[in-house]
Amino acid sequence: MALVTGANKGIGLQIATELAVKGLTVIIGARDLKKGAKAANGIEGDIHVVQLDVTDQASVEAAAAFIGAEFDRLDVLVNNAGIVRPGSSSDPFPTDFSFNDLTKAPMDAVREVWETNVFGVIAVTQAMLPLLRKSKAARIVNIGSTGGSLSWNSRTDNDHRKMFGTYSTSKSAAHAVSLAFAFALEDEGIKVNIACPGHTATALNNFSGARSIEEGAREAVRLAMAGPDGPTGTFSDEDGPVAW
Repeated sequence: MALVTGANKGIGLQIATELAVKGLTVIIGARDLKKGAKAANGIEGDIHVVQLDVTDQASVEAAAAFIGAEFDRLDVLVNNAGIVRPGSSSDPFPTDFSFNDLTKAPMDAVREVWETNVFGVIAVTQAMLPLLRKSKAARIVNIGSTGGSLSWNSRTDNDHRKMFGTYSTSKSAAHAVSLAFAFALEDEGIKVNIACPGHTATALNNFSGARSIEEGAREAVRLAMAGPDGPTGTFSDEDGPVAW
């Protein structure tokens, strides 16, 4: 039994698809229930949909109540929902990235990105923990980003450091949040890991990424399916560990 947030398109949809292929019952979490249902129709397997806006506490709690009533437990939680920029993903891709420059980014824009990428992870994980605790081998996989690696961005030969701002710092914070959950849940046997999809071609980057959706989903699926001897508190992509 797996819940994937933000799973009506992109990497989230691919993760949901692959988990279903592996025989899991999969719940697609989507802000727009109609879009979630449309995505579910394209997946073979035991697929369900729940309305879930990770920035809306009432929505998060309602989703947890629905899953509890319908399925009683949760084995896998993939916190995939995330945004690069404020506004709707259906808006034209911006040419002005001033919202990413923390020296001048409007605070409303910063809060909107962090609300999804950081506080949304905390809210959903907290709400789903009672269900995860009913699993014999619960797994939490949070989608991270090499762009949020403090080690990598501290290197002077890394051109990405010029883009280190609102989005990247939100991912740095999400990585720290993931570690906090991993440490807190370690004694309970609940594994918490971070999967970086790499520069994958999705709407988040105007489909400019070098990796395919299948490649981007691969590490998250591997961690979601990890056995009882699997890792916890790790940060990796399909090529191996990523520097914190």
